[in-house]
Amino acid sequence: MDNFVNLFNAAVLAGAPLLFGTIGEILTEKSGNLNLGVEGLMFMGAIGGLSGVYFTEMFAGSLSSSLLVLLIAILSAFLCGCFGSLIYAFLTVTLRANQNVTGLTLTIFGTGIANFLGDVFSTSSAGNYMVISNSAKLAFGNQPILPFLARLGEDSMFWNYVNRLFFSYNFLVYLGILFAVLMALFLNRTRVGLNLRAVGESPATADAAGIAVNRYKYLATVIGGGICGIGGMYISMVTAQGVWIYNCVGGRGWIAVALVIFATWGPARAILGGIIFGGLTILRMYVPMGIPIEIYDLMPYVATILVLIFTSIRQSKEHAMPKHCGLNYFREER
Repeated sequence: MDNFVNLFNAAVLAGAPLLFGTIGEILTEKSGNLNLGVEGLMFMGAIGGLSGVYFTEMFAGSLSSSLLVLLIAILSAFLCGCFGSLIYAFLTVTLRANQNVTGLTLTIFGTGIANFLGDVFSTSSAGNYMVISNSAKLAFGNQPILPFLARLGEDSMFWNYVNRLFFSYNFLVYLGILFAVLMALFLNRTRVGLNLRAVGESPATADAAGIAVNRYKYLATVIGGGICGIGGMYISMVTAQGVWIYNCVGGRGWIAVALVIFATWGPARAILGGIIFGGLTILRMYVPMGIPIEIYDLMPYVATILVLIFTSIRQSKEHAMPKHCGLNYFREER
């Protein structure tokens, strides 16, 4: 049982950045924009969140408030992701550039600029690497959100397992789950969310009904990119423990794009996808099978291919991609 609990804990932690990237891309695609630049947006969020805390500590001293550290990191990463997705929205919505090419270009741009800035900041800082203080790192550690359960776990094995399975993660894990649930409610239960889905399905019909198509596309794309940026910040602040590591995102953005299909464009289902694929990324550390490490590293990508094949075979109208996703809207052709 302990091995299962440890594997589940690690899978949830490893799947959190995938969850942010997935729900951010779901929001973007619901507007009809297919942004393949999730990898670049996560890189921008990774360097944005880390540098935001680092430079704040440089000029204001060590931060004693964990909440303040979290807010600075989240806001910095979110704004960096918004900036990258704003570039994408301007090129595809206003200038009507090809969405696939623009997304790939954004990936190259985001990856390059993040690694470049990470190297520059590391070289110019003491010790030749950019790192935040230990007090700031504690804000991103795994802390029980219900401390009384931890006390119950001291005398009860059952409550100990419950506490470890559900209440022993860092704040960002619960924030990602909250985002997924709220986005599911937003898309299915609110007028604005239904309007957004209408824009992604048939922008001409939505435009005829008086919905501001371009405004919806811009807002969904920019906010979705900001959420992807938070996923990148999770990697630099939690996975890398507040140290900039070259190429730290390592393909998770591409896995997030595939997870959108796995979740069939449903934010709530993205939670399960994040846990499954997060588990695949750390499987070699908990389930030794005597195979080369390279095989373990391939598992998430092999699973991604299988997901694409399976979902292509079993397509349904209820869980299909928005019909106008990946296509630019020309009002003159309405």
